[in-house]
Amino acid sequence: MRKIISFMHISLDGFVAGPKGEMNWIKVDEPLFDYLGLRIGQTDLAMYGRVTHQMMDGYWTNAWKKPDASKHDREHAKWYQDVQKVVLSNTLTSSDEGKVKIINNHIVSQINDIKQQPGSDILLFGSPSATHSLMEMNLIDGYWLFVNPIVLGEGIPLFKNIQHKINLKLLNTRKFNNEVVELDYIVDRGE
Repeated sequence: MRKIISFMHISLDGFVAGPKGEMNWIKVDEPLFDYLGLRIGQTDLAMYGRVTHQMMDGYWTNAWKKPDASKHDREHAKWYQDVQKVVLSNTLTSSDEGKVKIINNHIVSQINDIKQQPGSDILLFGSPSATHSLMEMNLIDGYWLFVNPIVLGEGIPLFKNIQHKINLKLLNTRKFNNEVVELDYIVDRGE
């Protein structure tokens, strides 16, 4: 069965964005981009909340066309064009793009159907509101976190209104030269 893995950059104090959604504190460099590209490139289904999807679509659809596009921009834009996408939204009902499935009702049953289909694990990119909703529904199976060396003090938390304990098993850690630390967890449901 496929797993939904929440992929986030977070601050040391657990925020995924500043109070107004700022993400300018996230540290990225070429070695980190290369590392992320390897795992993301193995993913055949990406999941987003509406806001994150619209932000990503606005950038990655044309990123490869820019004359100064980096290797990462070209590679990720190619992946973004090819990957199947699921967008969780209360307001969108359809998409003109053939590779996008909109889910706005019967979320648990639709996501469980997707998890039963063959393919890679599903990466849930950013999307704090969608992540919070899926946490409440117990649909997230893992967390692929990149802890940035900063304490924000306030902002949008990764974990919010948790009504049940979430046991995690650490799969991997890695420290990058830019002081970012990867924490890769799977939810331990005692199965």
